[in-house]
Amino acid sequence: MGDEKKESLSIRQNMLWNSVGSLSNLVCQWAITVLIVRLSTTYDSAGIYSLAMSVYGIFAPLAQYRTYTYQISDVRGEHTVGEYLAFRLITCLGALVLTMGYAVATCRPNALPAILLYALYKLSGLVIDVFHASDQQFHRMDYIGKSLFAQGVSSLAVFILAYPLTQSLEATIFLMMVTTVLIGVFYDYPRTNLLVPVTLGITKKRAARLLVRCAPIVIAGVAASAAPSLPRQYLSTSMGDSALGIYASVAAPVAIIQMGASYIYNPLLGYLSEAYDKRDRAQFMRLLITTLGGIATVALVCALGLEFLGAPLLRLVYGESIVGYVYLLQPLVLCAAITGIMWFSNDLLISLRNFRCTFVGSLIALVVSLLVMAPSVGAWGMNGVTLTNALSCIAGTVFMMVCLLIQLKGHFVTSEKRSSDGGEAK
Repeated sequence: MGDEKKESLSIRQNMLWNSVGSLSNLVCQWAITVLIVRLSTTYDSAGIYSLAMSVYGIFAPLAQYRTYTYQISDVRGEHTVGEYLAFRLITCLGALVLTMGYAVATCRPNALPAILLYALYKLSGLVIDVFHASDQQFHRMDYIGKSLFAQGVSSLAVFILAYPLTQSLEATIFLMMVTTVLIGVFYDYPRTNLLVPVTLGITKKRAARLLVRCAPIVIAGVAASAAPSLPRQYLSTSMGDSALGIYASVAAPVAIIQMGASYIYNPLLGYLSEAYDKRDRAQFMRLLITTLGGIATVALVCALGLEFLGAPLLRLVYGESIVGYVYLLQPLVLCAAITGIMWFSNDLLISLRNFRCTFVGSLIALVVSLLVMAPSVGAWGMNGVTLTNALSCIAGTVFMMVCLLIQLKGHFVTSEKRSSDGGEAK
């Protein structure tokens, strides 16, 4: 049984399971935000739920601490699964304290219980992510896909059953958290434990090492996330909330391109790390080209689809008034593809332990965004936001790709030279 569980899946199977699980979970989470409006007599619960999402989102990067990418690329066993799990519990606790401190200082008292419970609900999923990273290391992303599917469907089912009966947002979120924890305890933990023994614990020294080691990539992640967010805020300030509402509505369908890009490259990061560690240049380049080609294909398919279906889709969802802004779609498609490549470059450099270039590349994207957003929005309005995002991503990506090429040249050329010297010695 144990040997059967350790049998790896193919790259295609892993990508399929990851995509199915991630997408189904995302759809279920989106459905909850819709149903909370449909199943309520007022908008109060929807407002509090949205507030809880926003407040938690501020400190979520600290809870994640970008250790998922670090863990799946830990091909030399720098840390055990138990150490990653203990460290994730520490970062989650820290993020929870900051979340509630911020909530107490800025939010109404009646919203605090929902914010606390929502944070615990989402943090439960982040703890399970440690098991998923280990599953990915062993190329068993079927476990991940099934877990994410179960988490999404169970949360949606609990919401549909519990909220109409209780009309209590807090009780419903609590039950959603309980089902997530149960999935982690009874599904994820046993399967990961079959792949590799999980013993919870980490020393202060090793926790401090991870904390310091990953700090630059956490800051890089915040900077890379801020780069596209700031132009939107500037649009709202300069042209009003209505302009931002229109832009965000048109941009919503395009998000599938960035999701598709992550579904393509995330399962391949572990394989790329292994090929790099083994100095297998041919395999590494094949995977790199496959990833970039996959992202380009997703963008092309979506561009063609939105060209013909964009206007009917926007009309169906938002009404006739939005159709006049369909011209925003195609630039957004191109920008989403570039953004997907930037995040791939960012995560790949983390996988190859090049934190300095990840850090600098993300800061470049942020600086370019800050410099370009005012003149771009002033000259091109809502399309100026897209132009700003595209330019900032291009600047960051070019820098990171140059760093990647230099690193690969040094790594693989050194390997080939050693092989040549070894051959002559024989």
